[in-house]
Amino acid sequence: MTDKNETNSSEQHAQADDITMSGGGLYSLATKGAKDVIDHATPLVVDAINALNLDSSLTEFKMSDMGCADGGTSLSMVEAALNQVRQHAEHADISVVYSDQPRNDFNALVSIVHDLTDFDSYVKRIDRVYPLFSGSSFYLQAVPDNTLHLGFSATAMHWLSTKPANITNHVHMVGASGEELRAFSNQAKKDWETILACRARELTSGGRLVLINFCRDSQGQYLGNTGGVNMFDNFNENWKEFLSQGIINDTEYENMTLPQYYNTVEEFSDPLTNKSSDCYQAGLRLENIETRVVPCPFAEEFKQHNDVQKFANGLIPTIRSWNESIFLAGLDSSRPLPERKQIIEDYYDTYRQQVVTAPQEHGMGYVHAYKSIYKV
Repeated sequence: MTDKNETNSSEQHAQADDITMSGGGLYSLATKGAKDVIDHATPLVVDAINALNLDSSLTEFKMSDMGCADGGTSLSMVEAALNQVRQHAEHADISVVYSDQPRNDFNALVSIVHDLTDFDSYVKRIDRVYPLFSGSSFYLQAVPDNTLHLGFSATAMHWLSTKPANITNHVHMVGASGEELRAFSNQAKKDWETILACRARELTSGGRLVLINFCRDSQGQYLGNTGGVNMFDNFNENWKEFLSQGIINDTEYENMTLPQYYNTVEEFSDPLTNKSSDCYQAGLRLENIETRVVPCPFAEEFKQHNDVQKFANGLIPTIRSWNESIFLAGLDSSRPLPERKQIIEDYYDTYRQQVVTAPQEHGMGYVHAYKSIYKV
């Protein structure tokens, strides 16, 4: 007989492993805001390349895009980065290593990067660039030691390597407290240190990281909580209403705990500024960290077109693109698949109707910590 705690741990880990973004290029099509965040970070990437002091005789340059999903949201940033490298090292062979977990839609990623879709890829404009694709998550080392000049990641590293617990009264750590919150905080600390340790091994001496991570800022803002309806509280209230109606059961309610954690500036900074930490000892240094809020693009557009259906038709798909797999995995697998899918459809339709009824109250503003890091 399997111990109950072992069963719960296995189920929690399996749910974390089931995380997938929308496939077939739909993720980038749906997530305008994620691209806006990366576009805001592009000047930091250019500054990081300039700080590398690349020699004109350099023969090879390597950068990475970690947690890249289908690659569509970062195409413009990567092109700007490559053009900047060309300003310093005109004849270098450039490798762009795209990495994500094995369940990622690599077919869409390869097609988008190689300009086989309606996305506009840089590969047709920049010579001697070699896109490489790795099924390694950012919890693993993706390239050999001391070979990476520039590492980049945006809107990805809030996903924990495993879900440490179910939250009994909410769907996200922003609504957790006590021991449950501490379990998430402890897991996030370990995960952040693991991520940084991998990057420390990958980076060349003088190499740079530009990491854009969801956070909780000094005003208490976080994704979907920048004014109006709190998105995660709304997730929870709707899911709890499904529970009260008997649509889902207690276990299914608790299983829909998102394996995420939003660090504060202090939590991000600690292993990079604490001289006794392994990350600091490995040579990583925090050059700069600041928080920024990027408005929900669909809410901003709604102010102009005032079409509630168009607004809802943009906002709900972007929400679904990153959490639908978690809601679906939280449902009892003994339910017939069509029944599970219908529950999910009804859930998002509930949210959609709320947006249509009170559009001014809804949106998904992005709150990130923008970090520049280097290796001595």
